[in-house]
This record gives sequence, structure tokens and C-alpha cells, in this order.
Amino acid sequence: MAAVTVCRYTGGRLLGGWCPLLCVLLGSLVVVLMPLVREEDQCCAALRGLSLLRCRLGGGSQRPAAVQTTSLTVPFTALDVLPLRSKPSNEIKLEAKAALQLALEMRKLGKREKAHKLLVHALGMNPDFVDALTELGTILEEEKDVVQADHLYTKALAISPCNERALVSRDRTSPLVEEIDQRYFGIIDSKVRRLMSIPKGNSALRRVMEETYYHHIYHTVAIEGSTLTLSEIRHILETRYAVAGKSLQEQNEAIGVDAAMKYINTSLLSRAGTMDVSDILGIHRRVLGYVDPVEGGRLRTNQVFVGHHIPPHPRDLERHMQELIQWLNSEDALQMHPVEYAALAHYKLVYVHPFVDGNGRTSRLLMNLVLMQARYPPVTIRKEQRAEYYAALDTANEGDVRPFIRFIAKCTEMTLDTLLISTTEHAVGLPGASEDQACPDCQQTIPIHN
Repeated sequence: MAAVTVCRYTGGRLLGGWCPLLCVLLGSLVVVLMPLVREEDQCCAALRGLSLLRCRLGGGSQRPAAVQTTSLTVPFTALDVLPLRSKPSNEIKLEAKAALQLALEMRKLGKREKAHKLLVHALGMNPDFVDALTELGTILEEEKDVVQADHLYTKALAISPCNERALVSRDRTSPLVEEIDQRYFGIIDSKVRRLMSIPKGNSALRRVMEETYYHHIYHTVAIEGSTLTLSEIRHILETRYAVAGKSLQEQNEAIGVDAAMKYINTSLLSRAGTMDVSDILGIHRRVLGYVDPVEGGRLRTNQVFVGHHIPPHPRDLERHMQELIQWLNSEDALQMHPVEYAALAHYKLVYVHPFVDGNGRTSRLLMNLVLMQARYPPVTIRKEQRAEYYAALDTANEGDVRPFIRFIAKCTEMTLDTLLISTTEHAVGLPGASEDQACPDCQQTIPIHN
């Protein structure tokens, strides 16, 4: 009897805090087993119960400790994941709620386009309006835009981790999005194999790779605001003579990127899985060496602010850099798809923002180092993509890094298409005004994927 009393007492203490959780789980199981409920309702109820169970196990009062990517968990801490923005006033929040209610009414009436516009308006007033995010995600999902719908659900969960509707919806869309991403990686892999099948002695390949080298330097400094033209950069690097009328700082930035690329090609390509902090510092030392030799290869000692993003404090930089290196050399990272691995390496470094200047250039070089170690060509992010590039980085800072991975994947495919088109031995058919005017002797060498 005493043993039973002790067991009951200890069991009550252990299970007392789990009673609400067990009720949710048992309730979901009861719903699943009800014979008169439709099969679709059973699945939704089970999914809702499991989602809430996972949320309660993780602790519903805190923000998620990690944000899911296509196949990796990127660690963040507390509020660092969200940018600091001014919050809307109560009046604006009420107006956003009114727009949501009107959108729900429009949707009931079958006026989906008007509902869509009203939800966009509501989110324009209050970007963190979770109910509007999930409702707009539902509409986009019905319109077969699963990727964007999944992004909205993820953003909603970054704000409200235990939102039941967002949890259930993301559990439904995540496998579909994963499949889409992996299919796109397969397209890129097929183009890499086609490029690798070209003989290394191919004169067209050597010529286009040389041009790509100068194009990469041109675009990576142009993204930072350089006014040098492609021909001017080529002149500077080939002759080492200055260009009249252009700032010496801009010209030294181009020389620095050239020096860093040569350092990568000669010293780091064979070091996959053995990266060290000194390697990243070595890249940065050359990137900034001709502009600011004092800060080149040195971690910053002051707090910096990058838009709405607040990078780690200087006292934490060494720890963050060691964590980055540990991840770069980890088995999980090395087994990822090269494009995803490279994109995350870029993002993680630029998130830490360890240097006073040159973080973007160093991050793009690290990205290309990872790609080249996997026998992919170096990728160029064009200056025309600057707005899309920074928008994808902002989205990653808000909690969803997958759009940035997809952006890097798109840049990779564009680079591969350029190389394949430039090395083809046949004419490339360009779209004509009509089918009657199409060139009968031209062939489409690169398939177009919508």
C-alpha cells in the first residue's frame, strides 16, 4: 500500500505538468478513431494534434530555437532572428484586422482576387499579422503557389511558434516544397554534368572562363557600389595602370578581389572539410588589403548595424567564427547539395558580419570556394540582381533562409547556361517574331524550365 502511495505521488508530480499535453494528444487520437468522421477530417485532426504536441514539447512561450531550411537547421538565438522594426500603432492594427475580416467575407463570396489584395494591404500595414499571413498563405496554396505559401506559414511561425493553423499548414506544404527544391537541384546537376563532359582543352571553354573571371570581379564590386566598367577593370588587372577619373579606392577594391580569387585558386581548393578561421581571414586580408591594410584580415572591434539586422557583438565574434568553421567542416554540411551548402556558408558569414568592411565580397568568395571544391563553376551574382539579392538576405534574417538558397540556385543555373551556350559547337536559336520567321537550321541547346 505504501509502495502504491509513493508511486501515485511521484507519478502525479511527474505528470502534473503534462496533463494539458496528454489531453491534446488523446483528444487528437479520439478524433482520428471516430468512425463517422470523414477521412480528410481525420487526417487534419491528427496532423493538428501532432503539431500542437511538437509545439508544446518545444515550449510554447519562446520563439523557435531554429528555423528549418530545405535540409538543415540554421541556429539562431532568441530575438536575433527578427529585424528591429518600428511596430504599428493600435489604430493601424485595427485597420489591418478590418481588412482581414473584409478579405474573409470576399473569399466566402468567391471573390478571391479582392481577398488577396485586401490581405496584402493588411500585411502592408502590419507585416507581423499572423492571421493575415496564414490566410494569404491558404489562398496562395489554393492557387498552386506552394513555395510562397510555405514561406508565409514559416514567417507566421517565426512570430507565433504555436499558431495551430500555421503549424498544420506548414506540415502540409513542407514536403511539397522540399520536393520542388530537390527537383531544381537535379536540373542544376544535369547541367554541371554536361559542362564537365566538355574537354578541358576546349578553346571556347578556356576563353569563356577567362571572361567569366573578369565578369565576376566586375559584378561583385558593382554590387557594393563601384562605378568601374568591365573594360576598366580588365585594364587595371592586366596592366596595373590606374584609370583616370575613377577613385583609387574603387580600383584597389577590384585588385583586392583579384588577389583573393588567386589565393583561393592556389591555396584553398584542395582543403574541403579542413577549413580554418585563418583561411577566411586570409581571403578577407586580400579583399581589403589594398584599401585598408590595417583592417584586412582582422575581426571588427566595434558594433555595426546592417539595415534592420544587428550582427553579433564584437566580444562574441570569435565564438561565432569557430561555430561557423565547425559547421563548414561538419559531416552534415559536407553531405548537403553543393548549392545549398554554398548558399548557407555565404549567409552564415554575412549574418555574423565579422569585418568592418568587405563582408559581402568575402562571403561571395567563400560561397564560390565551396562550389569550386565540389567541382561546380564559380557563380556570379550580377549587379542587376542587387535588389533581389538583398531582399533574399533580408528574408533570411526574418527567419526563412530557403528563398536565399533558391536565389543562389538560380544564379548557379544562369552561370551554367552562359558557359554551356558559349561552348556549344552549334548555332543557338534565338526567339523570333513568329514561328514562320524561326531559323530552321538553329537548335535550342539549353532546355528552358518554367
